[in-house]
Amino acid sequence: MSFLDFLQSLGLELPTPAYLIGVMLFGIVGAVAWWHGKKTLRPTPKWLGLALMLYPYAVPQTWLLYVIGSALCAWLAWSWRE
Repeated sequence: MSFLDFLQSLGLELPTPAYLIGVMLFGIVGAVAWWHGKKTLRPTPKWLGLALMLYPYAVPQTWLLYVIGSALCAWLAWSWRE
């Protein structure tokens, strides 16, 4: 029995490459938004950036990761124009 089979028998699965790419993409966007919001003293981009960096820890499905991340990015783009 390999280690991966052992983990699967415990109910644990490795994330897909699409999930990992989404985590990195939204994490980078979130870090930039947080940094910009902190630098310009604008609370909305700062908190949206923090949300973009942290929400993947609570979302197990790939499709839901992209839906929530896209919604947060749209909100960030809308608030960035103000």
